[in-house]
Amino acid sequence: MHPISGPAPSLWQQRALVPVLVSLGMLVAIISSLGAPLIPTIAAVDHVSVADAQWSLTVTMLVGAVATPAMGRLGDGPHRRKVILTGLAVVLLGSLLAALPLGFACLIVGRALQGVGMGLVPLAIATARDSVPPARARSALSTLSLTTAAGVGIGYPVTGLLAESLGMYAGFWFAVIATTLALIAAAVVLPTPPVRPAHPMDVVGALLLTLGMSGLLFALTQGERWGWGSPRLLVLGVVSVLLLIGWALHELRTAHPLVDLRLIRDRTVFAAHLTTMMGGIGMYLLISLVTRYVQTPPSAGYGLGASVVVTGLILVPFSVTSLVAGRMVRILIRTQPPVRLLPVSCLLSLAALLTFVLAHGGLWEVFVTMALAGLGVGVNFAVTPGLVVGGVPAHETGSAMSFNQVVKYIGYSAGSALSAVILQAATTPGQDLPPESGYRTAGLTGCAVWAATALVAYVLIRSGARVASARIRVGHPALAADGGSVPDGEGLVPGTGAER
Repeated sequence: MHPISGPAPSLWQQRALVPVLVSLGMLVAIISSLGAPLIPTIAAVDHVSVADAQWSLTVTMLVGAVATPAMGRLGDGPHRRKVILTGLAVVLLGSLLAALPLGFACLIVGRALQGVGMGLVPLAIATARDSVPPARARSALSTLSLTTAAGVGIGYPVTGLLAESLGMYAGFWFAVIATTLALIAAAVVLPTPPVRPAHPMDVVGALLLTLGMSGLLFALTQGERWGWGSPRLLVLGVVSVLLLIGWALHELRTAHPLVDLRLIRDRTVFAAHLTTMMGGIGMYLLISLVTRYVQTPPSAGYGLGASVVVTGLILVPFSVTSLVAGRMVRILIRTQPPVRLLPVSCLLSLAALLTFVLAHGGLWEVFVTMALAGLGVGVNFAVTPGLVVGGVPAHETGSAMSFNQVVKYIGYSAGSALSAVILQAATTPGQDLPPESGYRTAGLTGCAVWAATALVAYVLIRSGARVASARIRVGHPALAADGGSVPDGEGLVPGTGAER
């Protein structure tokens, strides 16, 4: 059944559509840029610990992990335009709450509402697929896929400059202005989506995922304060794990799941999702460590005493090299199967964390660290969408990519929380700052995780390739066309699922 197109937009609306969709991607970058560099400032202004202030970043990514599939499900039907506009209105409300000096609790609520904006990028990509003429679609989709990575390098320095010049809340007022403009532009330009059957919302799945992830992350961040063996921590941890198990079982049984977990049975797809999640953990673990470290005053015995502006500039090489990595992947896949690049991305990220552990005495060393991290994350995020698309049936592409976004945002929130936990555990009671050894421990923890991920990805890829080859040899030559794995990843399309 083919979707029925809505009323044709005017010529100027067609021309303005891609810039407006790109502005949604930039808005997501702005939202994320209000996190890591401002954490020490938030702790000082609101008189909370740095570990608590870390929730201003963690809660945004956590809400994004739940909002992305929920908004994707709602936007699959005839209500996509309404979902985008409503999402922007929620982000505007959150930005306004965060911009008002009403205390830390209000800031956290505002940042949580801003997390809804993380679900706008998949909807923007879906809109471009349906509404941009085929001659311009590939270019538009490529631009959208690169926007959030490029936006990090732009958003961090801009919000840092505003915070340093006009105070912490100036960055959030910048988000208010940007969201208002994006909302007005979207209301004027967004076309009516094609008419497709609407599926019921998986409310139970959304609640189980939210409660399970929130409880687990909260238990992780409170372990040092409550005691790792305290009964309430153990109860909270067990209940959270049971909720997540219940969510997984529910998703496997319901007719219209929030996230179709059955699509990860293919080993190559599972490897892609695993490295995506680990890429998110490693990315925000390192970003959180670096931004805190460089702002630490030298009087602590370490640290560079960098301003918020300089801290923001540290993210520029990360964005630049992630874009370069995306271009490199397009060249490398001409001679190398994309699936083989997954372990390579893990090793590049491992090298970045090792560089931070061994050499962080000067700004130039930190710039090198972030450049390496950008290469690792760029290769990972450039390869995994194509592997996911090539490993599932064509009609399940949207659901599979939605799950890929979910695990990415789960990785973001877990990496943010993990950095706070390790540094808090290393901090002597009564002291505000952890010793330098805490950063070393966190970095080595990240190295161990990346080494294990590279090994698991390699094993899954090799075993998945053997399974696919065996199936094809026994009489299933159409396996790849039907959504199965291709030996060694041959024929898979890199980039976003939208490029397929």
